[in-house]
Amino acid sequence: MSIASIFPFLAWFKLITKDSLKADVMAGLTGAVIVLPQGVAFATIAGLPPEYGLYTAMVTPIIAALFGSSFHLVSGPTTAISIVVFSAVSHHAEPGTAEFLSLALTLTFLAGVYQLAFGLARLGALVNFVSHTVVIGFTAGAAILIATSQLKHMTGIFIPKGESFLHTWGDLFVGLDQVNGYLVLIGLLTLVVALLVKKWMPKAPNLLIGMVVGSGLAFYLQSFTDGIKLIGEIPAHLPPLSMPDFSFATIKMLAPEAFAVALLGLIEAVSISRAVATKSNQRINPNQEFIGQGMSNVVGSFLSSYAGSGSFARSGINYEAGAKTPLSAIFAAIALMGIVLLIAPLMAYLPIAAMAGVILLVAYNLIDFHHIAQVLKFSRSESAVLLTTFFATLFLELEFAIYLGVLLSLILFLAKTSTPIIPTLSLDSLEEGGTGKLINIDKKPVKQCPQLKIIRVDMSIYFGSINHIQKRIAQISDNEQIQHILIVASGINFIDLAGAEALVAENNRLKKMGGGLYFVAFKSRVYEFAARSCFIKHIGSQHFFDTKKEAIAAIYRRLDRETCTTCQSLVFRECQ
Repeated sequence: MSIASIFPFLAWFKLITKDSLKADVMAGLTGAVIVLPQGVAFATIAGLPPEYGLYTAMVTPIIAALFGSSFHLVSGPTTAISIVVFSAVSHHAEPGTAEFLSLALTLTFLAGVYQLAFGLARLGALVNFVSHTVVIGFTAGAAILIATSQLKHMTGIFIPKGESFLHTWGDLFVGLDQVNGYLVLIGLLTLVVALLVKKWMPKAPNLLIGMVVGSGLAFYLQSFTDGIKLIGEIPAHLPPLSMPDFSFATIKMLAPEAFAVALLGLIEAVSISRAVATKSNQRINPNQEFIGQGMSNVVGSFLSSYAGSGSFARSGINYEAGAKTPLSAIFAAIALMGIVLLIAPLMAYLPIAAMAGVILLVAYNLIDFHHIAQVLKFSRSESAVLLTTFFATLFLELEFAIYLGVLLSLILFLAKTSTPIIPTLSLDSLEEGGTGKLINIDKKPVKQCPQLKIIRVDMSIYFGSINHIQKRIAQISDNEQIQHILIVASGINFIDLAGAEALVAENNRLKKMGGGLYFVAFKSRVYEFAARSCFIKHIGSQHFFDTKKEAIAAIYRRLDRETCTTCQSLVFRECQ
């Protein structure tokens, strides 16, 4: 293991120049201003004191930048992770209590350990098998849950804690006569101002400006009503030391929920880093990204930070602001520390209704309407994954919704790989102006040999796909009465033991009927496995060929001569 793999930041330290340093500082300042209102909002969603969102935005980005692989990914508190943290911990403790906070830190530590273990075990490629549709469906459902949870703060309607999605809407409907117009006005003004600033001044911190305007209106309306609640003063200091609960009972209780948090965090982080990398032409190392996210959560749990992941909004803005290296994320965290030390006392005047308006806007921005429309329009299978994950998020436990979405995604992947395309090939005759090469008969109606069927398997042969391949072989031998079958193996990337055993069985069956299975153009690594596993020995080395010319010449000698004398196809050169 090289030093660069243990300390990946040593590699990009060499890229720092005077110009890149200047660009990273400016991008960092932009990021710090943006994450200030988000940190407070996300901590509120997670059921934690507002300052814990800011602590997470100070600690997590630094560790993730030092040990991750993306130059532009900015980690920290995110909406989806925050709502899963709230859902997981609120089953075991009352939000706002010391016990809730302790369990949230323990959950963060365990999630980090899972992520770190995945990274060290080189399991980064697993993210490739989880459809992005799962994330889209989950975040859309989470967005509606988040918006629903904030309506009580924006309307003043009392809703008991722990109510389900449907019960919350029922309580809102029943309590319409309790609506506090002043709170609605504060929340709507905050929301509208943030939207207008985003439209007219895209580079300005729209959420922060909206909160300031909403706070100003709340200050004015305080003389008319006593129903305006404020967030309260946020401590003006850096993240204090903390200690997760390492008791066996607590770890056992939180381990399943921590796995869901870890999984969602990894999917988010790798998906976002890859999306930004397509613009920056950078190559992402998923294993290193796993390690970076795991380290950030493990370290963060000892510095009053709850579970974080990559933020799409902040990462995108970081790239657009001209960031060159991960130093931009570190500068953003350092700048946020300075800002909090200076203006934290002012946060005491922030009304909860204004924060609810900001969170409603954040929730709306979570819903990827464009991709949802694309999925629903073009893919029935992906639509099923999207809708199942979406409704599971709304009506079931959030951890189960994540597992269900990932499980459906894997089933979809296996379903696609278990039915490989198996086209029939034949020679494009030179005498008829063809190329003399093997071509797909669906593309051109060329003649076929009545005794030898040539097929190509365009996917790996493993336990999931072998049943489909066996059915195709049986169809050829039973329905078409052809017992000699040549498989062009150029599209096969691997064969597992189950696949090899099934092919041996098929060859033995065809042998009894005077035929056999033949293979041409194996890739070297597949051929090596076939030799090691005795696959070649069981079938017979005379059934394996390097070129189609050798294969056809050898198989032709085994064909029935009586059939050949009456054949009108004359497909092969040997037939002449």
